[in-house]
Amino acid sequence: MNSRAFAVLLLTSLAAYLGSPAWAQSGNAWPSKPVRWIVPFPPGGPADVVTRMLAAKLTERVGQPFVVENRGGAGGNVGHDAAAKSQPDGYTLLFVVPAIITNPYYLKVSIDPFKELAPVMHVDSASMVLLTSTGFPANSVADVIAMVRAKPGSVSCAASGALPQVGCEVLRAHAGADLIMVQYKGNAPALSALMSGEVNLLFDVVNTAQGQVKSGRVRAIATTSPRRGMGYFADLPALVETIPDGELVTWHGVMVPAATPRDVVLRINRELQAVLDQPDIRKRFSDTGLDIAGGPPEAFDAVLRREYAKYGRILKQAGVKPE
Repeated sequence: MNSRAFAVLLLTSLAAYLGSPAWAQSGNAWPSKPVRWIVPFPPGGPADVVTRMLAAKLTERVGQPFVVENRGGAGGNVGHDAAAKSQPDGYTLLFVVPAIITNPYYLKVSIDPFKELAPVMHVDSASMVLLTSTGFPANSVADVIAMVRAKPGSVSCAASGALPQVGCEVLRAHAGADLIMVQYKGNAPALSALMSGEVNLLFDVVNTAQGQVKSGRVRAIATTSPRRGMGYFADLPALVETIPDGELVTWHGVMVPAATPRDVVLRINRELQAVLDQPDIRKRFSDTGLDIAGGPPEAFDAVLRREYAKYGRILKQAGVKPE
């Protein structure tokens, strides 16, 4: 083959590749159209707030819109399932909280996050706060436990999935008596129910709890951090002072359908890291008590596996079985 014929063959092959699905899915081409970002909870909750903040920044960076889609229901399972069944091309992202690894302990229909989804990034971590409605008489965790033991079935806790639900289970197991578990689709409706007095207790993430506590709409009686001294809630006792398994550190992360090409996953990771490194984003996270994590997909995979084992132990000890 002479040099001219070789050149023609090379250009023809290159043109065919650039028009192929493999090229369309590669990290070099991503994104060439809008990206759907599923939040598996209703609007207004901690996950929704963070996702919209990051989506706006990513839209600015890459020149394609990141469209947030709230798919609440079944403790996050509706959104998890929708993401897992989406095309693995980088155009569907899933924002995840610990529900992604605690739901399999509650619900038989849960997806397998280690087989059906792939980690992209661990976005942040944060402790939670145990809140009460303003009319609820307990002023401490010890008061709550005493009330549950004195009148089983008289105290209600908002079980809104993930760690808020784990928190309720920890309280119930420690009390050794019936604590009413009231199901909500997410922490936003659960917080509204708490403010109206429909429910007595709620474990909420610091970034949404802080404003409601400041306004006087709810009261905070403990944090789920490993010790006292957590930002705005520095004067509150830690739940672990009363309940050894009371350390509950929640987190946010991003996942994609399992077969998404590796180069696309890494491109999304790089863009997210660039956003998290922006000074204004770092300040906004810090101001609301969220600790930025970042890092490669492998780091988030390690978090998922460690937390899956940890909360599995807690929930099994509490007698929780999939329904």
